[in-house]
Amino acid sequence: MAGPEFAASGVESDAPEVLLANPRGFCAGVDRAIQIVERALEIHGAPVHVLHEIVHNKHVLEGLRAKGTVFVKSLDDVPEGGVTVFSAHGVSDAVVEHAKSRGLQIIDATCPLVTKVHRQAIRYESQGREVILVGHPGHPEVEGTRGRIQGEVYVLSTPEEVAALEVKNPEQLAYVTQTTLSVDDTRDVIAALKERFPAIQGPDTKDICYATQNRQTAVKEMLPGVDLLLVVGSQNSSNSNRLAELGERAGIPAYLVDHPDQVLAEWMFGKKRVGVTAGASAPEDLVQMILERLEGLGVTAVTEADGERETVVFQMPVELQ
Repeated sequence: MAGPEFAASGVESDAPEVLLANPRGFCAGVDRAIQIVERALEIHGAPVHVLHEIVHNKHVLEGLRAKGTVFVKSLDDVPEGGVTVFSAHGVSDAVVEHAKSRGLQIIDATCPLVTKVHRQAIRYESQGREVILVGHPGHPEVEGTRGRIQGEVYVLSTPEEVAALEVKNPEQLAYVTQTTLSVDDTRDVIAALKERFPAIQGPDTKDICYATQNRQTAVKEMLPGVDLLLVVGSQNSSNSNRLAELGERAGIPAYLVDHPDQVLAEWMFGKKRVGVTAGASAPEDLVQMILERLEGLGVTAVTEADGERETVVFQMPVELQ
């Protein structure tokens, strides 16, 4: 799709052009989480405390801080009774109980697709199965999911880790997945799990969220027509890193940027077609700032690719409706 469409934009010039991925940027879960914080500020006034980063994007966090949001690493940093929002990545049962014990006013901004994974994991455990969580250890979503399961949870992210895994009962296993993984990598891990443990139960790759899949598909379709890929997103954004990896695997220089000043002039030398996309936690206004920076570096035309139209909308929590 991307190659011919890009060529069709044809400007007779040696200056580089841009192909803008579609879909890109905010997903429904991120949009909902940000709206939850803003709505909480309207109702309760500042400060509203958020446990960890509401989403992984510095630009978004700076905007919310300016409105009176305080991001904390621990619930102990929230005054007793304070309004407290749980991030889109979800939290463990222990965190929920700790918040209740301190009398905090809890507002849960966990993405509904992450909540779905929590419920699946709990259901598998209730069936007497050991749970394997395909994901990156230490990521907030992974920590939240494993903290919803009472028994042991095996966290892994590669086929090699599957080969080395020791479990108690190979006949009573199930897996769930982090929602922001590489679709291709996760498919390989699931295939390895099924080959080694034929009785294992799990949801294939469908729990990698629709937005993650759509953005990865858009980049894959773009890659044949570009010779440089810029991904708008922060360094700690899992889904943004997965987009950049797609370019690297295709042998195309790929950079993750979350400020226009990070786009270096030397990246453009000899480049004719620059692909630009954005992770699910990156706002459109930041994308436009990156495009302005590219125009300042000589880009002459921007073509927006066709892509999957996203219509998913998640409801606000009852207490904020």
